[in-house]
Amino acid sequence: MATKPNNANSTGGPLGFEAKLWLTADKLRNNMDAAEYKHVVLGLIFLKYISDSFEEHRAKLVAGKGDYAGSNPEDQDEYRAENVFWVPPAARWGYLQNSAKQPTIGKIVDDAMVAVERDNPRLKGVLPKDYARPGLDKHRLGELIDVIGTIGLGDKENRAKDILGRVYEYFLTQFASAEGKNGGQFYTPSCVVRLLVEMLAPYKGRIYDPCCGSGGMFVQSEKFVEAHGGKLGDISIYGQESNATTRRLAVMNLAIRGIEADFGPEHADTFRRDLHPDLRADYVLANPPFNDSDWFRKDDDVRWQYGVPPKGNANFAWVQHFIHHLAPSGMTGFVLANGSMSSNQSGEGEIRKAIVEADLVDCMVAMPGQLFYSTQIPVCLWFLTRSKAAVKGFRERRKQTLFIDARKMGTLIDRVHRELTDADLQKIVGTYHAWRGGKGAGQYADIAGFCKSTTTAEIATHGHVLTPGRYVGAAEVADDGEPFEEKMPRLVAELNTQFAESAKLEQAIKANLKGLGYA
Repeated sequence: MATKPNNANSTGGPLGFEAKLWLTADKLRNNMDAAEYKHVVLGLIFLKYISDSFEEHRAKLVAGKGDYAGSNPEDQDEYRAENVFWVPPAARWGYLQNSAKQPTIGKIVDDAMVAVERDNPRLKGVLPKDYARPGLDKHRLGELIDVIGTIGLGDKENRAKDILGRVYEYFLTQFASAEGKNGGQFYTPSCVVRLLVEMLAPYKGRIYDPCCGSGGMFVQSEKFVEAHGGKLGDISIYGQESNATTRRLAVMNLAIRGIEADFGPEHADTFRRDLHPDLRADYVLANPPFNDSDWFRKDDDVRWQYGVPPKGNANFAWVQHFIHHLAPSGMTGFVLANGSMSSNQSGEGEIRKAIVEADLVDCMVAMPGQLFYSTQIPVCLWFLTRSKAAVKGFRERRKQTLFIDARKMGTLIDRVHRELTDADLQKIVGTYHAWRGGKGAGQYADIAGFCKSTTTAEIATHGHVLTPGRYVGAAEVADDGEPFEEKMPRLVAELNTQFAESAKLEQAIKANLKGLGYA
């Protein structure tokens, strides 16, 4: 996704193809803003994906070998049985590309989107269908179709899911950057998503995100499962999103990888209408809106087990919603603004105290600033668990919490954005798993300035404030081995030399000014 300093990208391959494609597509944007253009491009990438997948499976049916002997390539059920979308003739990429130079290309694309939705109920209401609108330059639309038509060429085996999935993911990153603050509504930086997923390690079970944006948590969870020997389907995915257009991005983002998900029947505000009221998830991953003051609260909501959250800030409404949806041994990892760790306003301190005393807080991570496109403020990660008992190979850690201070980590990828490197992620994740125990975990030890295992009793002495800096202390200064009685005279001599140099420079500057008549 976002580019890394070492000419690599977070999608796992060398930077080049995705970036070149973005630059080419972005040149066609003309005067359209990124928020609008995003749907134009991503809708076409999705159409290219389902068309490629369809043609690949159709070729097998036409060949009629092995399991496909006697198959009918025009039978829609043959495709649905393999989780492949049926693409009618007028929506197949070859037809669109051959029509790219037609002045009616906008209507042709709209008709293609309508036809795909008609024949695939899963996609009903998901695809963008406004390519014929007057404000969209049809000549540039045709050029864009030609550009997207190059994706996957020469890589038949992996082109549909891997190449197009990577392009979709990369474009989401670039649009988030182009949109700035508004981009945060649908996108969480990939390094933050990776950290959340790898900390929780969701090998199997139900995964839930009630403010899922474009679905990055789910995509990364599937990548984690597959990277550890699992397979598509080992996890069940449940999501909800209040923004209708963002929800469409999520559905396409998962469909482009063949991932099944339950997003509920439509977009909806999680606090007004919980679409998964009976769900008890093994893992809850989320990046809710920071410090949201415009949210709906019902005072007698069953979710407010640890206290009624204030109307002016939804932070602890989200926290309690996550807890409410956890299975008996479930875990949750989520992003919040730093104020959530220490605020005592409007009863927030009492809610945090109740959560701490209930022994739910497993780990707190303070993050560096400049990670998000939507805000420059630093954030924190909370990790809560229903059970700290010695189960599933984890060690007994009741009445204990791990604090990690990662504020000094990360590398600037441009003037205003920072990204955690692979080494940063490995250090944080490895520290947590060593502390938590489990198969293959290393030995844990407190590191001054970085991590500290703390008791609930000690947290209480700090007023139930959860800021890691309060607990980890200052980093130890390395001893260079030079005796003090030798070091101090040397440093004083160096300082006196620098003072003398400074005095000479001062006199030289004054002389120059005098020569210019400014003395």
